[in-house]
Amino acid sequence: MYGVVTRNVPEVDWPEFERAFYEVKDVSGRPAEPIDSAVNMVSCFGDNAAASEDPDLVPVDAAGNEATRDRQYFDWAYICPTHDAYREGLLEIIEDCAGANPDVRLDDVGFPREGYCHCERCNQRFADSEYDDRREWRASVITDFVAAASSRIPGRTYLTLYPDPYPGHLYERAGLDLDALADYVDEFVVPLYDTEYGTTYWLETITRGFRTALGGDYNLNGNEPETPFSVELYAVDVDVDNLIHAAEVADTYAKDVLFGYDAAQASAAIRRKNADQREGESYGPES
Repeated sequence: MYGVVTRNVPEVDWPEFERAFYEVKDVSGRPAEPIDSAVNMVSCFGDNAAASEDPDLVPVDAAGNEATRDRQYFDWAYICPTHDAYREGLLEIIEDCAGANPDVRLDDVGFPREGYCHCERCNQRFADSEYDDRREWRASVITDFVAAASSRIPGRTYLTLYPDPYPGHLYERAGLDLDALADYVDEFVVPLYDTEYGTTYWLETITRGFRTALGGDYNLNGNEPETPFSVELYAVDVDVDNLIHAAEVADTYAKDVLFGYDAAQASAAIRRKNADQREGESYGPES
């Protein structure tokens, strides 16, 4: 199955796409109204606007370094997952999304990186918790949030994962305990973005790794992951033939393939791929 990820409402109804995801809140903090014809997406703890307006929302490491986009390794600003008011606001947005369409996708869930967060609130809550290991406490914070969000989603709960399937990395980096999250998530989505896809060996390696990380058989011997995952590819200005090849590689290991942020290019790739699979017929430039 092929789907699209978009910020443009008309594109969700294009016939080439069997599934559509619509960004209601992205990492810029830009808001949009949920729609009923797509799976609405919410960037949870990535929010440039909120971080700019209220620096107290921003996570810090033990040295006081903020997790903002002007620091190395951060492409956007983060919000501390233990901030109660922000968290409640997120859950309200998620409820609104679920009111429009029963399926919801949660993006940017987790702590920013290893070592975050050491704000006064996080330090106090860890000290008051039942945990001796700060990593276990962080994972409990994220799992509790996903559980709360999932309880407000009557349909399918999607959760985006950072594209690192190496054992323990998601847990160490963001506080994502895949086994615990599987109780509340119906499908994971892994963005594997490139601007060319001139080579795809790395894409195959990562998708095979996620099959293993999620309990599946990377050799495709019939053992599917306990919680399925789909792969999201970047479609903006990518050569159509390269995009088709990337989709074929991802489709070998993942449940579905999604195309991000260029519906026209994604549509062209799907039509070309379908045309190539039909033998004995010719297709002109309008096909």
